[in-house]
Amino acid sequence: MYKKHLITCSVILVLFVLSKLLIYGVTLKKTVVKTQLKEGNDVVVPDTCDSPAKLNFANEPLPVHDQKVAVKLKYSLTQHSFKKLQTNLLHHRAAILFKVIEPILKAYGIPDDFKYIPIVESNLEAGISPKGARGLWQFMPCTARTYGLKVGRRNDERLNLKKSTVAACCYLRELYGEFHNWTLVAAAYNNGSMKLAHQMRLQKKHSYFRMHLNHETGNYIYDLVAVKEIITRPGDFGYSYNEANYLSLN
Repeated sequence: MYKKHLITCSVILVLFVLSKLLIYGVTLKKTVVKTQLKEGNDVVVPDTCDSPAKLNFANEPLPVHDQKVAVKLKYSLTQHSFKKLQTNLLHHRAAILFKVIEPILKAYGIPDDFKYIPIVESNLEAGISPKGARGLWQFMPCTARTYGLKVGRRNDERLNLKKSTVAACCYLRELYGEFHNWTLVAAAYNNGSMKLAHQMRLQKKHSYFRMHLNHETGNYIYDLVAVKEIITRPGDFGYSYNEANYLSLN
């Protein structure tokens, strides 16, 4: 009787220990998995951006939790900070020229964020590039003529802000009809629609942020977002420019 009781107690004790070990093992496994997930998603978001959810181009959020995206964005923000540029001139020019550009974009149904293209393309200066692009929107002669601009020695309408902005809107609308995505439209504006479409087919990708593009186009959207940030939140990037400066120019 005593021996049977001892065996029964021993079995109960063994089962109790095994159950504890099983529970501990499951808990440990969950802890390890949780830690691994945390480390895998622990991407450093640019410290200049207090609200990553606000970082977007034409209302398309940037996937800043992707490490590659976060690094490229931080680089662009750094390149456009006051510490790097040491001038408020860009804000002054933008305040004047945006008054002309914004209503035209709105009239043609183009997202407001496209007003930052002339900053990235030409730094708001109507110069001419080595390839022959000219004006704030940096139109090549053939493209300019396609969208109704006169290009000649005496009269180059690429230098006319209103007319070139209208031409840019017509071009952007046509690109949207092809790509149906404003981020891809911006990339196509920089790289050309045929080249971008070719890369999309070649790489079998439909997201700008997943594609491998040439250096300029690969950084283009990040530069646009960086410019948008320094214009709309200058103080966060070291600029002294504020709303009062804008109002004084109206």
